[in-house]
Amino acid sequence: MSLKICLLGSLPKGDEARKNWTDWKIDYKNRLSVMPDIEFTDGDAWTDESRPFELVGHDSYIIKTADLIIVNAENKLGAGTAQEMIIAKYFKKPVITILPKDTHHRKSKIVFNGELIDDWIHPFILTFSDLLVEDLTDCIGWIKELNKGTELKIKDITTVDQAVNSFLKFTGRN
Repeated sequence: MSLKICLLGSLPKGDEARKNWTDWKIDYKNRLSVMPDIEFTDGDAWTDESRPFELVGHDSYIIKTADLIIVNAENKLGAGTAQEMIIAKYFKKPVITILPKDTHHRKSKIVFNGELIDDWIHPFILTFSDLLVEDLTDCIGWIKELNKGTELKIKDITTVDQAVNSFLKFTGRN
């Protein structure tokens, strides 16, 4: 039985933007192919942008039918990818996010409201990821464990409720 991996990340919008674009998914597929019995899906399989509702249906379907979601957050993510991460939690899918230090969604030694944060990770990306690594190869061992059936902690949509409850408790509104 193969492991179906759904690759999510930024895609250029429009034919003109794609002319000089290097498809990051090719590199991901090549690097992950060191593992046997895997197959890939991604949002580029649906190309009819004139049907936005069906596009959301397509992308939600590939997430629903995948065994694992890998998010390329090496560059700035768009609204679609962020929503797809939440959809993955709705379907109780494991999400691995590739997020190197000192990129758009991860900053070293950044100050917010006068407080220094050594390794700031965008809160939504952190919250909706089950595993966050700096390089794609850093997640291969985790994927192998998942594929063997090892019980790994996978978040689901109740993460949203947990975050709300944590906020309420922290602020004394509970």
